[in-house]
Amino acid sequence: MNLSSRQLDAFLALATERHFTRAAEQCHLSQPAFSALIRTLEEGLGLRLFDRSTRHVALTDEGRNFMAAAERIRAEIDAALDAARDSAQLRRGRVSLALLPSLAAGWLPQVLAEFREAHPGIVLEIADVLSEPCIERVAGGQADLALAAIRADTPLLQAEPFCSDDFHLVCRDDHPLVRRRKLTAADLGDWPFIHLARTSSVRQYLEAALHPQPLRTLMEVEQLATVMGMVRAGLGISVVPTLTLFHFQQAGLHTRPLPLPGLSRQVYLVRRRDRSLSPAAQALLALIRQRRP
Repeated sequence: MNLSSRQLDAFLALATERHFTRAAEQCHLSQPAFSALIRTLEEGLGLRLFDRSTRHVALTDEGRNFMAAAERIRAEIDAALDAARDSAQLRRGRVSLALLPSLAAGWLPQVLAEFREAHPGIVLEIADVLSEPCIERVAGGQADLALAAIRADTPLLQAEPFCSDDFHLVCRDDHPLVRRRKLTAADLGDWPFIHLARTSSVRQYLEAALHPQPLRTLMEVEQLATVMGMVRAGLGISVVPTLTLFHFQQAGLHTRPLPLPGLSRQVYLVRRRDRSLSPAAQALLALIRQRRP
């Protein structure tokens, strides 16, 4: 049989009150409607759950056995409903965001602080990884959203433009390039260059914009903090996106815009096409759209 929530509540009310009129009132039902619920429950189970007389209502042995299961089922239903309400009202939940390390370190913390203040019960999972791992996490279901420098429009994924990012030269403040009124791609080729790894979107955008201009690569490193240290030591120059400039706000360093044709990075917001977002993920999505850099 299919046990309804109304039958379950009627049984528990009668088992507690041991009186049809009071139990019916507790369930906001007329006594005939209430009695019909109890009767259809017993008929469906094929068991007599209550012994009745004109003055007495008592659980049978089968009724006492059923009551333990009924109380457990009612508690599980209530817990499920509470969890669903908490999720809908953003009191509980989980959201996972994968994004470029430059965004994670510079722009994201204040956004998450605002989100956390509004929704302290939401668990936040952050993956600060390069563009390809960002996309893989969304595709594999490990992340709800991604901010990546890859336009991942596929049958599985949808991407929308999120923000654009220009590039800056970084060098020591005593470097000869500081005094140049206008910089060209050829000017960069005269000096040792500190590169980010070829897997980074920064490197890929830079090489695409400067081609076929060669650069005097001194070294390749994985982290922007390492680029900063090498440049500050006078080992070479570099070119980095605007969103990463917080790494280079250091004494002895100089940064300036590098407005070369085609040298701009587009960041995309990526999500699955076939999955709706949880209320927590929807709330974070709305906030990051409002606070986009």
